[in-house]
Amino acid sequence: MRAGSRGSADSRPGRRTTRRPARSATPRRGPRFTGRAVLLGALVLLLALTLAGPLRQYVAGRQELAELAAEGDALTQQAADLQAQLDRQADPAYIAQQARDRLTYVLPGDRLVIVGNAGDPGDSAAAPTDAADPGDAVPWYEGLLGSVAAADG
Repeated sequence: MRAGSRGSADSRPGRRTTRRPARSATPRRGPRFTGRAVLLGALVLLLALTLAGPLRQYVAGRQELAELAAEGDALTQQAADLQAQLDRQADPAYIAQQARDRLTYVLPGDRLVIVGNAGDPGDSAAAPTDAADPGDAVPWYEGLLGSVAAADG
């Protein structure tokens, strides 16, 4: 046989004897998902489902911790404000000033002057003088009903 003949090429061990088919226009693809890819996807899904609960609890715990820290800061600020108010109320000058403002107290020698709108017809300070007459005293329930009617309009 000749060195370049087909018969000698077929007699070699490990050589293919089949012919390759002609290539088609569309390339041949393997399966879209292999068994390993499906198994890997299932494992990832299982891992995600396993970690979802603890991760949600962790996030909720961190949020609650942040809310409690903000509440603690607000309480600390409120405590500081109340302590400042206590310190201010321990001052005798502040007590005297509050007594003058709230209770209309005056120091000896001072004169108290209260200014009102005397020209305003709806002013309760400018009540008619005949209502203050002790001889025309009305029962308390009539006075109450009269004041409710006057307040109503």
